[in-house]
Amino acid sequence: MDTQPQAVLTIEEVFTYLNSSPRTIYRLVHSGELPALRVGREWRFRRADVDDMAARTTFLEGVMTKAVWG
Repeated sequence: MDTQPQAVLTIEEVFTYLNSSPRTIYRLVHSGELPALRVGREWRFRRADVDDMAARTTFLEGVMTKAVWG
């Protein structure tokens, strides 16, 4: 059984980590592409969910594009 706590990030940590804008992160949350939990007025993100979404997405100068596997 894994007893390690999961890493939880704030919105500021997520957009810094992904080199993106807060607006892009909010769009991902509202579209369902990035799971998040709202705690009061704040959003929280599991690091594993952010890493998974980042593996499927490429951020180029603030523009999000889907990764294409061929």
